[in-house]
Amino acid sequence: MAELSTLARPYANAAFEYAVAESALEPWSQALGLLAALCGEEKIAVLLRSPVHAGPDRVALLLELCEGSLSGGMQNFLRVMADNNRLPLLPAVHEQFQALKANLERTINVDVATAAPLSEALRARLTAALGKRLGRDVRVAVTIDPTLLGGAVIRAGDTVIDGSLRGRLNKLADALLS
Repeated sequence: MAELSTLARPYANAAFEYAVAESALEPWSQALGLLAALCGEEKIAVLLRSPVHAGPDRVALLLELCEGSLSGGMQNFLRVMADNNRLPLLPAVHEQFQALKANLERTINVDVATAAPLSEALRARLTAALGKRLGRDVRVAVTIDPTLLGGAVIRAGDTVIDGSLRGRLNKLADALLS
């Protein structure tokens, strides 16, 4: 079977193009997030994959769970996905939609793992430096990782900057062994 991301890509692109054309990026993002969360629930995921229920029944279930919060365009989108038996792809569609949205808005989410909490001043300097280096508006999420000896590990998309003491020690050990 084809990769889930490959199957989800045309739906994410179509949803994104429609949302941009309708100036409704944020409502579509929120709706896809809600639908992705619903599909993540085991009981709902089983119902969406069940051959007993037809596409319209699956869409009706999702619409009922969303309690009328989905626009007409989103409802049509769900019907198209159901007609093609692709409703289980909603989490992957949401993920790709978010990536397209971030690219358009020139934003990036950055995860920073540190050995100790960051002060607000250091966090602001880090955000500014990363924004300058990456050329985007940076949203920083900081987590404390007690396994780090010191420093930080920064993950921004595919980019990883290992400024941890452990990473430096590993580089030194590799240099000494080679």
